[in-house]
Parts: sequence; structure tokens; C-alpha cells
Amino acid sequence: MRGNMNNMMKQMQKMQKQMAKAQEDLKEQIVEGTAGGGVVTVKSTGHKEIVEINIKEEAVDPDDIEMLQDLVLAAVNDALTKVDELTNKQLGSLTKGMNLPGMF
Repeated sequence: MRGNMNNMMKQMQKMQKQMAKAQEDLKEQIVEGTAGGGVVTVKSTGHKEIVEINIKEEAVDPDDIEMLQDLVLAAVNDALTKVDELTNKQLGSLTKGMNLPGMF
């Protein structure tokens, strides 16, 4: 019984190290969200830090600021959704369906 516990503890420590590395790797990865057919693009790190927003000239209409705001909001949400998908793909593969509380 003691051998099984030691083996399980070693496996958990290994998984912890892998999770920490995967989370660190996410900081370096960039995803891009878009809206309006690409007239607004937003780039985010895997830690949900927005690092760049690009707005093409044709998206800017001084008489319709609300549309531009909606496009920026949609692009940000698209980027954050892609970050969640990336996180689930990378970190979820480590847990392999273990259904751990507080995890994805």
C-alpha cells in the first residue's frame, strides 16, 4: 500500500510540474480574434493579456462610433474565447479527463 501511495505522489508531482510548464508556455502564445471580416483584430496572450488591437481605416465612421465599439468588443471576446480553447487543449490534455475540481 505504501508503494502505491509513493508512486501516486510522484505522479502528482510530475503532473504539477507539467501543468506549471504548460501554464508558463501559455504566456508566450498569441491568439488573434477578429470581427467585421477582419477590419478589427485583437491579439491576446494565453494569459488573457491583450497585447495588440488593429483597426482598419474602413471600420472608422465618425457618425457610427457604436459600430466600432461593437466590433472591438466582438474581436476581444473572440480572442478570449480562443485563449480558453487553447488553454483547455493544452492543460486539459494533462489531466486526461480526471475531472478534478476547479480544473477546466
